[in-house]
Amino acid sequence: MLNERRRRVLKALVEEYIASGQPVGSKHLVERYQLGCSPATVRSELAALEETGYVYQPHVSSGRVPTDTGYRAFVDDLLESGEPSTDRDSLEVRRNYLALAGEVDELMRQTSALLSHLTHYVAVVMAPTLNLSRIRRVDLVSMGRCRALVVVITEGGEVVNRHVGLSAEATPERLAEVERALNASLTDKRAVEVRPLHRAVETGRPEHVLLAEIMEQVLDCLEEADRDRLYHVGVPELLALPEFTDASMVRPLLIVLEDGLVMLETLSEVMRTGGLTVRIGSENRARELGRLSLVATKYGSETADGIVGVIGPTRMDYSRSIAAVHCAAEGLSEALGGSSENT
Repeated sequence: MLNERRRRVLKALVEEYIASGQPVGSKHLVERYQLGCSPATVRSELAALEETGYVYQPHVSSGRVPTDTGYRAFVDDLLESGEPSTDRDSLEVRRNYLALAGEVDELMRQTSALLSHLTHYVAVVMAPTLNLSRIRRVDLVSMGRCRALVVVITEGGEVVNRHVGLSAEATPERLAEVERALNASLTDKRAVEVRPLHRAVETGRPEHVLLAEIMEQVLDCLEEADRDRLYHVGVPELLALPEFTDASMVRPLLIVLEDGLVMLETLSEVMRTGGLTVRIGSENRARELGRLSLVATKYGSETADGIVGVIGPTRMDYSRSIAAVHCAAEGLSEALGGSSENT
């Protein structure tokens, strides 16, 4: 637990590093921030913050840089104080939403472009998805000896289907058995909850081969339907930052953005936690985001929810990003007739 003076020193250091991108020294902090203590005291507090893992010194003769732990303490204080609020950004977001067309695709594209413009980071918007919807029912129809029609109906009433070839004989009687088993285990579950069940099926047992194949097709149906529902803008914005002068540094993020499944699983954590989520560097489960921060929240209704957020360096302007994401979620919810759940 940080005392009040140490908290002020850390806050000043994080804000200065966010603005400059350069290691921060005690003399600079004393000159620029009203910390209410002497340079010697600031040096002592920085040494204590380094010992406890909140900051580190890249080189012996350099200033300090925040660690993921330091950013986390800064963000937690930010959220607790309710400080992230920028009226100018809020007005710009709402003005833009008033001008948006009613088409969902256009709404998503313009939202991601607007967020990237406001924050200068990669903006990510996930439209309300089938993959995040709960499965109401799965119907199977025999279309021949080894062919079937798989129909997936979601809680929101969306219907997706596909004709599939199977390795085992798909008689109407056998499909009826599989259909009963599927509905017993998949009803009211989201795709992210179905994947572990699919992996657990013992495909070594002949009677489970057909079940595993069709369960995989159910997942593929949802994945295919959602493939174009992820919108992202702003990679060039990241490349303009000093952290990414080496373009290879942004390659892991590009892998995540292009892999719909990885991005979906990353964002689905936001669905489970509810409210505003801030993941800093190593807190991200996807190793590709280990040097980046994610600020995201849900929007929409309980049965048709989506996600909006930004991805940037750990040296992110968290106050501005949180405010922009909050406003975007509210605007999307209003435009789609739902209510955002961010805090």
